[in-house]
Amino acid sequence: MMEDTIAAIATPLGEGGIAIVRVSGREAVDIVEKVFRPVPGGKRLKDRGGYTLGLGWIVDRKGNHVDEVLVTVMRGPKSYTAEDVVEINCHGGVLAAIRCLETVLENGARLAEPGEFTKRAFLNGRLDISQAEAVIDIIRAKTEKGMSMAVKQLEGMLRKRVAELEDRLVGLNTMVEASIDFPEEVGDLDEEIARQQAQEILRELEGLLRAGERNRVYQWGVKVVIAGKPNVGKSSLLNALLRKKKAIVTDIPGTTRDIVEDYINVKGIPVNIMDTAGIRETGDLVERIGVERSEEVISEADIILAVLDAGAGISEEDERVAKMVAGRRVIVLVNKEDLEEKRVTLEEVERLFPGQTVVRGSVKEEIGLEELESAIEEAVLAGKVEAGDEDIMVNLRQEEAFRRVKTSMEGFLAGLETNTSLDCLAVDIGEALEALGEITGKTLKEDVIERIFRDYCIGK
Repeated sequence: MMEDTIAAIATPLGEGGIAIVRVSGREAVDIVEKVFRPVPGGKRLKDRGGYTLGLGWIVDRKGNHVDEVLVTVMRGPKSYTAEDVVEINCHGGVLAAIRCLETVLENGARLAEPGEFTKRAFLNGRLDISQAEAVIDIIRAKTEKGMSMAVKQLEGMLRKRVAELEDRLVGLNTMVEASIDFPEEVGDLDEEIARQQAQEILRELEGLLRAGERNRVYQWGVKVVIAGKPNVGKSSLLNALLRKKKAIVTDIPGTTRDIVEDYINVKGIPVNIMDTAGIRETGDLVERIGVERSEEVISEADIILAVLDAGAGISEEDERVAKMVAGRRVIVLVNKEDLEEKRVTLEEVERLFPGQTVVRGSVKEEIGLEELESAIEEAVLAGKVEAGDEDIMVNLRQEEAFRRVKTSMEGFLAGLETNTSLDCLAVDIGEALEALGEITGKTLKEDVIERIFRDYCIGK
């Protein structure tokens, strides 16, 4: 356990029903005991068991009441940090929470660093590092799908898979080391069994990497930019996808002059959808700046929704948009299909956007929107979904470690084929085990641990 006691506000600052000041450490109960006065007949904190609530007042050094509170006592190791934890539930509002925190700090607690409560949970063995990383994924989740996968991570799904891989690697290492240390009793390494086991480990790693790459989009989302000439229905499409009036819509070309964006949930994928100024030559200075900004965000997009006007036909502006997005992931929406006279043919669309997905619809009549969302999902997950893939979350740090395990196992297999010495094969397995330990934190260096928790909010 850590020697000092930390405290922080664990809820967002602002008006609300309650705010929580969290205190953790060896002296958590003693420190809060100094500033808590139970209501008549109530127990002192020291006399309370774990998981109990006490009503009373937080008082300052002069004995003045700061706020009426409920205080929760959680005894270690059965707490979030595996230390003694006291949570002061005060009235919501900036001032009440700050005054309660200041009172605790004045009596011996230290202000917690970002993520320090979760860091203590890791250092005290309650969570491994993959579960600790899942905590921030839960906080940042934007969709039910992303939330569900982060919860599975917190439950220990990745830790379990890593433990299974570790057991296989240890078994393989035992075979190699036995042949090195006891050649007369054990004999030569059974290369066929070793090869089979290494190949199984590689298949497992490839499945984890593939699933992790696919599922990161549910965590981070994608940037989708709506592009097209003026007055094709871009802003109307944004409003339709958002199910609210976010962008101004008029019949006047060039209404949108800046980037309008928001998040939508497309099949569980968080999508940062962006409406842009219509692409065209213009003498209007403000609109020209808007067009330049549009070109900039289009260049940074993961997916581009290129909108065409079925009633207006293909124009020079459409040709310009097509050249701008050539070679990118594009979904083409041929809008205004509800019009009787249609001047855009599939052949023209294929010429402008060869090989790209085409959806014909009408934003005004809400035709084709569901098909468009399915096209976005397919574009995001293209080539990343295979039978048997799991809902497992692998972040970039973990992926890099898995890739080093994979490289080591490929080296092991190559060594078997070239009759490399057993000592070299053992080195390959040792490197794989060390990289695998970084995922759960067993072999993680202190500076890496510090970087992981630096991105957390204070109070978590």
